[in-house]
Amino acid sequence: MIRTRFAPSPNGSLHLGHAWAAIVAHDLARLHGGEFLLRIEDIDGTRSRAGLVDQFLADLEWLGLGWAGEVTFQSARLDSYAAAGERLKVMGLLYPCHCTRAEVAAAAHTIGPDGPVYPGTCRGRALDPESAAWRIDMARAMKLAGPLSWTDELAGEQRAHPDLFGDVVLLRKDAPASYHLAVTLDDSAQDITLVTRGADLFAATHVHRLLQALLGLAQPKWHHHALLVDMDGKKLAKRRGSSALADLRHAGEDGLALAGALRAHRFPAGISLGLGVGAPP
Repeated sequence: MIRTRFAPSPNGSLHLGHAWAAIVAHDLARLHGGEFLLRIEDIDGTRSRAGLVDQFLADLEWLGLGWAGEVTFQSARLDSYAAAGERLKVMGLLYPCHCTRAEVAAAAHTIGPDGPVYPGTCRGRALDPESAAWRIDMARAMKLAGPLSWTDELAGEQRAHPDLFGDVVLLRKDAPASYHLAVTLDDSAQDITLVTRGADLFAATHVHRLLQALLGLAQPKWHHHALLVDMDGKKLAKRRGSSALADLRHAGEDGLALAGALRAHRFPAGISLGLGVGAPP
Protein backbone atom coordinates (compact mmCIF):
# COMPACT_ATOMS: atom_id res chain seq x y z
CA MET A 1 0.00 0.00 0.00
CA ILE A 2 1.30 3.46 -0.88
CA ARG A 3 1.97 5.78 2.06
CA THR A 4 2.88 9.45 1.72
CA ARG A 5 3.40 12.17 4.31
CA PHE A 6 3.39 15.92 4.79
CA ALA A 7 5.97 17.02 7.35
CA PRO A 8 5.98 20.77 8.09
CA SER A 9 8.20 22.45 10.67
CA PRO A 10 6.42 24.71 13.19
CA ASN A 11 8.78 27.65 12.75
CA GLY A 12 6.38 29.79 10.74
CA SER A 13 2.88 29.78 9.32
CA LEU A 14 1.97 27.56 6.39
CA HIS A 15 1.62 29.38 3.06
CA LEU A 16 0.52 28.47 -0.46
CA GLY A 17 3.73 26.55 -1.14
CA HIS A 18 2.98 24.31 1.83
CA ALA A 19 -0.60 23.90 0.63
CA TRP A 20 0.67 22.74 -2.76
CA ALA A 21 3.09 20.24 -1.18
CA ALA A 22 0.38 18.85 1.11
CA ILE A 23 -2.09 18.51 -1.77
CA VAL A 24 0.45 16.63 -3.92
CA ALA A 25 1.18 14.13 -1.13
CA HIS A 26 -2.49 13.78 -0.19
CA ASP A 27 -3.75 13.30 -3.72
CA LEU A 28 -1.09 10.78 -4.74
CA ALA A 29 -2.00 8.63 -1.74
CA ARG A 30 -5.71 8.89 -2.46
CA LEU A 31 -5.21 8.17 -6.16
CA HIS A 32 -3.66 4.81 -5.32
CA GLY A 33 -5.94 3.93 -2.42
CA GLY A 34 -3.18 4.54 0.10
CA GLU A 35 -2.64 6.58 3.24
CA PHE A 36 -1.58 10.18 3.75
CA LEU A 37 0.19 10.83 7.07
CA LEU A 38 1.02 14.00 8.95
CA ARG A 39 4.29 14.52 10.82
CA ILE A 40 5.47 17.63 12.67
CA GLU A 41 9.23 18.24 12.43
CA ASP A 42 9.65 20.08 15.71
CA ILE A 43 13.27 19.62 16.81
CA ASP A 44 14.73 22.82 15.40
CA GLY A 45 15.63 24.35 18.77
CA THR A 46 13.99 27.61 19.75
CA ARG A 47 12.64 28.12 16.21
CA SER A 48 10.01 25.41 16.79
CA ARG A 49 6.80 26.87 18.22
CA ALA A 50 4.32 24.37 19.61
CA GLY A 51 1.50 26.90 19.28
CA LEU A 52 1.62 26.64 15.50
CA VAL A 53 0.64 22.97 15.42
CA ASP A 54 -3.08 23.56 16.00
CA GLN A 55 -2.94 26.25 13.31
CA PHE A 56 -1.42 23.74 10.89
CA LEU A 57 -4.16 21.20 11.57
CA ALA A 58 -6.87 23.82 11.07
CA ASP A 59 -5.24 24.96 7.81
CA LEU A 60 -5.14 21.42 6.39
CA GLU A 61 -8.75 20.71 7.40
CA TRP A 62 -9.76 24.02 5.79
CA LEU A 63 -8.16 22.80 2.55
CA GLY A 64 -10.18 19.57 2.82
CA LEU A 65 -7.14 17.38 3.49
CA GLY A 66 -7.58 14.49 5.91
CA TRP A 67 -4.79 12.29 7.24
CA ALA A 68 -4.63 8.73 8.54
CA GLY A 69 -3.91 7.94 12.19
CA GLU A 70 -2.39 10.16 14.83
CA VAL A 71 -0.17 13.13 14.07
CA THR A 72 3.43 12.19 14.88
CA PHE A 73 6.14 14.46 16.27
CA GLN A 74 9.89 14.32 15.79
CA SER A 75 10.34 15.43 19.40
CA ALA A 76 8.98 12.02 20.46
CA ARG A 77 11.67 10.19 18.48
CA LEU A 78 14.88 11.57 19.94
CA ASP A 79 16.02 8.16 21.17
CA SER A 80 15.90 6.78 17.63
CA TYR A 81 18.17 9.56 16.34
CA ALA A 82 20.65 9.01 19.15
CA ALA A 83 20.65 5.25 18.56
CA ALA A 84 21.30 5.67 14.83
CA GLY A 85 24.09 8.12 15.58
CA GLU A 86 25.73 5.68 17.98
CA ARG A 87 25.44 2.90 15.42
CA LEU A 88 27.20 5.00 12.80
CA LYS A 89 29.89 5.93 15.31
CA VAL A 90 30.52 2.26 16.10
CA MET A 91 30.84 1.66 12.37
CA GLY A 92 33.61 4.27 12.33
CA LEU A 93 31.67 6.58 10.03
CA LEU A 94 31.21 9.70 12.18
CA TYR A 95 33.73 12.14 13.60
CA PRO A 96 33.35 15.24 15.81
CA CYS A 97 33.71 18.70 14.34
CA HIS A 98 33.95 22.08 16.07
CA CYS A 99 34.08 24.22 12.93
CA THR A 100 31.63 27.09 12.67
CA ARG A 101 29.70 27.82 9.49
CA ALA A 102 31.89 30.87 8.90
CA GLU A 103 35.03 28.73 9.20
CA VAL A 104 33.63 26.16 6.79
CA ALA A 105 32.74 28.87 4.28
CA ALA A 106 36.21 30.41 4.54
CA ALA A 107 38.01 27.07 4.05
CA ALA A 108 35.74 25.45 1.47
CA HIS A 109 37.05 24.87 -2.05
CA THR A 110 33.76 23.90 -3.72
CA ILE A 111 30.06 24.67 -3.48
CA GLY A 112 27.56 21.83 -3.13
CA PRO A 113 23.77 21.59 -3.01
CA ASP A 114 23.73 22.89 0.60
CA GLY A 115 26.38 25.56 0.10
CA PRO A 116 30.13 25.45 0.85
CA VAL A 117 31.38 21.85 0.98
CA TYR A 118 33.19 21.03 4.20
CA PRO A 119 36.91 20.44 3.42
CA GLY A 120 37.47 17.82 6.14
CA THR A 121 39.29 20.11 8.58
CA CYS A 122 38.50 18.02 11.68
CA ARG A 123 38.63 14.58 10.05
CA GLY A 124 41.27 12.43 11.74
CA ARG A 125 41.85 14.85 14.63
CA ALA A 126 41.51 13.84 18.29
CA LEU A 127 38.86 16.31 19.40
CA ASP A 128 36.67 16.62 22.47
CA PRO A 129 33.26 15.28 21.39
CA GLU A 130 31.43 17.48 23.88
CA SER A 131 29.46 20.27 22.20
CA ALA A 132 30.61 19.03 18.80
CA ALA A 133 28.68 18.35 15.65
CA TRP A 134 29.22 14.88 14.18
CA ARG A 135 29.96 14.58 10.48
CA ILE A 136 29.89 11.50 8.29
CA ASP A 137 33.14 10.45 6.64
CA MET A 138 31.59 10.42 3.20
CA ALA A 139 34.38 8.61 1.36
CA ARG A 140 34.46 5.81 3.93
CA ALA A 141 30.66 5.55 4.00
CA MET A 142 30.40 5.34 0.22
CA LYS A 143 33.07 2.67 0.07
CA LEU A 144 31.19 0.63 2.68
CA ALA A 145 27.79 1.05 1.00
CA GLY A 146 28.96 0.49 -2.57
CA PRO A 147 27.16 1.80 -5.69
CA LEU A 148 23.62 2.94 -4.96
CA SER A 149 20.66 4.14 -7.00
CA TRP A 150 17.19 5.51 -6.34
CA THR A 151 14.04 6.18 -8.34
CA ASP A 152 12.12 9.41 -8.73
CA GLU A 153 8.65 9.05 -10.26
CA LEU A 154 9.20 12.11 -12.44
CA ALA A 155 12.94 12.05 -13.19
CA GLY A 156 13.40 8.28 -13.35
CA GLU A 157 16.31 6.14 -12.17
CA GLN A 158 19.15 8.03 -10.48
CA ARG A 159 22.66 7.03 -9.48
CA ALA A 160 23.38 8.14 -5.90
CA HIS A 161 26.14 10.75 -5.59
CA PRO A 162 26.16 11.74 -1.90
CA ASP A 163 29.74 12.95 -2.25
CA LEU A 164 28.25 16.12 -3.78
CA PHE A 165 27.61 17.19 -0.18
CA GLY A 166 30.96 16.26 1.31
CA ASP A 167 31.11 15.24 4.98
CA VAL A 168 27.67 16.49 6.01
CA VAL A 169 26.62 16.95 9.63
CA LEU A 170 24.29 14.21 10.89
CA LEU A 171 24.23 15.08 14.60
CA ARG A 172 24.01 18.82 15.17
CA LYS A 173 25.30 20.88 18.07
CA ASP A 174 21.99 22.69 18.46
CA ALA A 175 19.50 19.92 17.65
CA PRO A 176 19.20 16.15 18.18
CA ALA A 177 19.76 15.36 14.51
CA SER A 178 20.21 16.96 11.12
CA TYR A 179 17.43 17.04 8.57
CA HIS A 180 19.19 14.31 6.59
CA LEU A 181 19.28 11.81 9.44
CA ALA A 182 15.94 12.65 11.06
CA VAL A 183 13.83 12.55 7.90
CA THR A 184 15.42 9.30 6.73
CA LEU A 185 14.70 7.58 10.04
CA ASP A 186 11.21 9.07 10.33
CA ASP A 187 10.14 7.99 6.85
CA SER A 188 11.34 4.47 7.58
CA ALA A 189 9.56 4.34 10.96
CA GLN A 190 6.30 5.42 9.31
CA ASP A 191 6.70 2.95 6.43
CA ILE A 192 6.54 5.75 3.88
CA THR A 193 6.65 4.17 0.43
CA LEU A 194 6.55 7.38 -1.63
CA VAL A 195 8.44 10.41 -0.35
CA THR A 196 6.91 13.54 -1.86
CA ARG A 197 8.68 16.88 -1.52
CA GLY A 198 9.72 19.90 -3.52
CA ALA A 199 12.28 19.74 -6.31
CA ASP A 200 14.59 21.95 -4.23
CA LEU A 201 15.26 18.85 -2.09
CA PHE A 202 16.04 16.58 -5.04
CA ALA A 203 19.78 16.50 -4.35
CA ALA A 204 19.26 15.66 -0.65
CA THR A 205 17.98 12.26 -1.73
CA HIS A 206 21.52 11.23 -2.65
CA VAL A 207 22.45 11.46 1.05
CA HIS A 208 19.24 9.84 2.24
CA ARG A 209 19.74 6.85 -0.02
CA LEU A 210 23.22 6.36 1.46
CA LEU A 211 21.87 6.49 5.03
CA GLN A 212 19.19 3.94 4.18
CA ALA A 213 21.86 1.57 2.92
CA LEU A 214 24.14 2.07 5.93
CA LEU A 215 21.33 1.60 8.46
CA GLY A 216 19.57 -1.25 6.67
CA LEU A 217 16.36 0.71 6.01
CA ALA A 218 13.81 -0.02 3.30
CA GLN A 219 14.09 2.05 0.13
CA PRO A 220 11.01 4.05 -0.90
CA LYS A 221 10.40 5.80 -4.18
CA TRP A 222 10.49 9.59 -4.41
CA HIS A 223 8.34 12.19 -6.13
CA HIS A 224 10.01 15.60 -6.30
CA HIS A 225 7.33 17.98 -7.49
CA ALA A 226 7.72 21.46 -8.93
CA LEU A 227 7.59 24.37 -6.49
CA LEU A 228 5.33 27.36 -6.32
CA VAL A 229 7.54 30.36 -7.01
CA ASP A 230 7.04 34.12 -7.14
CA MET A 231 7.52 36.30 -10.20
CA ASP A 232 11.27 36.38 -9.53
CA GLY A 233 11.42 32.58 -9.58
CA LYS A 234 12.04 32.38 -5.82
CA LYS A 235 10.46 29.74 -3.61
CA LEU A 236 7.53 31.08 -1.59
CA ALA A 237 8.46 31.92 1.99
CA LYS A 238 6.74 33.75 4.83
CA ARG A 239 9.79 35.99 5.28
CA ARG A 240 9.27 37.26 1.73
CA GLY A 241 5.64 38.12 2.35
CA SER A 242 3.98 34.94 1.08
CA SER A 243 0.37 34.84 2.27
CA ALA A 244 -0.18 32.67 5.34
CA LEU A 245 -2.98 30.12 4.99
CA ALA A 246 -4.22 31.09 8.45
CA ASP A 247 -4.64 34.70 7.30
CA LEU A 248 -6.64 33.59 4.26
CA ARG A 249 -8.72 31.27 6.43
CA HIS A 250 -9.50 33.98 8.98
CA ALA A 251 -10.36 36.38 6.17
CA GLY A 252 -13.18 34.04 5.10
CA GLU A 253 -11.55 32.58 1.98
CA ASP A 254 -12.93 29.24 0.76
CA GLY A 255 -10.25 26.63 1.46
CA LEU A 256 -11.84 23.95 -0.72
CA ALA A 257 -12.01 26.38 -3.62
CA LEU A 258 -8.38 27.34 -3.08
CA ALA A 259 -7.30 23.69 -3.06
CA GLY A 260 -9.28 23.12 -6.25
CA ALA A 261 -7.62 26.09 -7.92
CA LEU A 262 -4.16 24.83 -6.97
CA ARG A 263 -4.97 21.38 -8.37
CA ALA A 264 -6.06 23.04 -11.62
CA HIS A 265 -2.87 25.17 -11.65
CA ARG A 266 -4.85 28.37 -11.31
CA PHE A 267 -2.37 30.20 -9.12
CA PRO A 268 -2.73 33.71 -7.70
CA ALA A 269 -1.19 36.55 -9.69
CA GLY A 270 2.58 36.61 -9.47
CA ILE A 271 2.87 32.92 -8.58
CA SER A 272 3.75 30.06 -10.92
CA LEU A 273 5.30 26.58 -10.98
CA GLY A 274 9.06 26.27 -11.12
CA LEU A 275 11.55 23.49 -10.53
CA GLY A 276 13.59 25.41 -7.98
CA VAL A 277 17.18 25.02 -6.80
CA GLY A 278 18.46 21.47 -6.74
CA ALA A 279 15.98 20.17 -9.29
CA PRO A 280 17.03 17.52 -11.78
CA PRO A 281 18.14 18.79 -15.20
